[in-house]
Amino acid sequence: MNVVITGASQGIGYAVAELFAKEGYTLLLCSKTPENIQKASASLQAKYPQARIHFMPANLSNKEGCVDFANWCLGLGTPSILINNAGHFSPGNIADEEEGNLEAQLATNLFSAYHTTRALLPKMLLAKTGHIFNICSIASLQAYAQGGAYSISKFALLGFSKNLRLELQNKGIKVTAVCPGATYTNSWAGSGIEESRIMESADIAKMIFAAAHLSSQAVVEDIVMRPQLGDV
Repeated sequence: MNVVITGASQGIGYAVAELFAKEGYTLLLCSKTPENIQKASASLQAKYPQARIHFMPANLSNKEGCVDFANWCLGLGTPSILINNAGHFSPGNIADEEEGNLEAQLATNLFSAYHTTRALLPKMLLAKTGHIFNICSIASLQAYAQGGAYSISKFALLGFSKNLRLELQNKGIKVTAVCPGATYTNSWAGSGIEESRIMESADIAKMIFAAAHLSSQAVVEDIVMRPQLGDV
C-alpha cells in the first residue's frame, strides 16, 4: 500500500511518515529542500527497515513541480493514501503584509494540494479506493490577528476539501480535512512558547492514522485539534 506525503522532511509530515513507516507501509515522500528530504528518508529507513521509503525533492509551489512529483509517484504504483501536507506560514495583516504574500501562500498552501491531487486522481478513480488528507489549520475555521494571507489560503484549502469530498463520496475515495491548532514544529523554535503548552506533531499523526483505518463505509470528514489549554 503506497502512502504519498508532501512536505515530509519535518513537523507534521515527518511525524505522519514515521507512524506509517513503523507499520511497514511503502512511503513516497517529498520536500522542497533535497538535503532535508534525503536526511529524513534515510532516518526513517534506518529506524524502520520493514518499510519501503522512496523520496523525491520537489517544489510544489508551482504546477510543474506538482505534476512531476505525481508522475514519479504513479511510476511506483497507484497511491492508496495521499497526505497533502506541504505548506508555509508567513504572518501579516491584509492591509500591510508584504506584496505578493497572498500569491505565495496560495501557491504553497492551496495550489500544491490542488495540482498534486488532480494529477493523481485519474489512477485513484480507476482503483475505486483511496483516502486523501488535506492538512488545513485552525486558521481555516476562524480569522485571527496576523493571519492575513495564510488564513485566506487555509480557508481555501478547507473549501477545496469539502468540494473534493462531495465529488468523490460515491467513487470509493475518502477525503478528510485536518485542522490542527498550535503544533510544535521548527516554526515555533525561538518563539518563547513552551513545548508543553502546545500539541506534538505525533498527536496529529495518530489521528490521521486512525482515520485512515476505518471501514470502507465510514469517513472522518474533519479533524479539529487544539491544545488542551486552548489556542495560543
